[in-house]
Amino acid sequence: MGLPKILAINPGSTSTKIAYFEGERECWRETQRYDVDVLKRYGSIIEQEGFRFEEIKRALQAHGTKLGEIDAFVGRGGLLHPIPAGTYCVNELMLEEMRSCKYGVHASNLGALLAYRLAKEAGDKPCFIVDPVVVDELCNEARLSGFPEIDRRSVFHALNQKATARRAARELGKKYEETRLVVAHLGGGISVGAHLYGKVVDVNNALDGEGPFSPERAGTLPAGQLVNYCYSGQCTLEEMLRKLTGRGGLVAHLGTNDVPEVERRIAAGDSKAELVYNAMAYQVAKAIAEYSAVLSGQMDAIVITGSIAHSNKFVDLITKRISFIAPIFVYPGEDEMLALAQGALRVLVGEEEAKVYAY
Repeated sequence: MGLPKILAINPGSTSTKIAYFEGERECWRETQRYDVDVLKRYGSIIEQEGFRFEEIKRALQAHGTKLGEIDAFVGRGGLLHPIPAGTYCVNELMLEEMRSCKYGVHASNLGALLAYRLAKEAGDKPCFIVDPVVVDELCNEARLSGFPEIDRRSVFHALNQKATARRAARELGKKYEETRLVVAHLGGGISVGAHLYGKVVDVNNALDGEGPFSPERAGTLPAGQLVNYCYSGQCTLEEMLRKLTGRGGLVAHLGTNDVPEVERRIAAGDSKAELVYNAMAYQVAKAIAEYSAVLSGQMDAIVITGSIAHSNKFVDLITKRISFIAPIFVYPGEDEMLALAQGALRVLVGEEEAKVYAY
């Protein structure tokens, strides 16, 4: 009997990434990009399920991969109620909440739907999701804010943070559940999490809450000034939310979310670009130090990952401030497809038990 054959599915707003694995070895990968005019035929993203399903089947045929020979299917987890990390079997409750978009509308909601439909057609094969963005393992102290009406929320790059933390643990010769790590994911959004013996016990809400500013997000803002700005009449609620999540950070200061472009401006002598760039790195370093306190400074390593970790210049600005805390591992980029396949594989080979989504 050979290695388990796994199909990973990661839907985006205008594309679907699919990758076929034998064990952890990627055999092929394809990104299906859709014409916006085609997508406009559908009233909602959930209504695109049938269309995307047929496109995936066409890709399997083109690559000579028979649906019935695949052992398991794994989709990117969407917006559910907060749950602990892990690999979850796709069940009826999950499918119902994904279809109804009970907890929000996002392309990743299609991940479980497509995996389930493919698994059914393949002969009732196992299907899973792995570490969705709603993973919540916060310790009780981390949940409280200064307002009893407002709890801190765990919304972060759980899939990549967990995958890179496991990779660091392997390099340390330990199980992930034996390690104390701070992981910083640097992408369009930036999340910094404290991983204590296999759980992310504290992390910033990297979507619209707090933490370092990033290429597209505002991060933590001075509360009094923010309240005054919100009531100044300068913007509507919708405009303010867009400023926080898509038009903050580098976009607000420099008009671009492209870090290499900012680096080119710096090289050309743009002092404003340099200040903003340095400030972003400064805030990341400060956040890493902050989350090291959650672990009482007793840490196995700091992990830096995400697309911005490809920049040696940016990473160096961070590491020169935090190298005194713990050894630093840098894993540039993110491989969500491998992380999805690994989550399914851990269940298939008996390393981990699949969890059940329930209340």
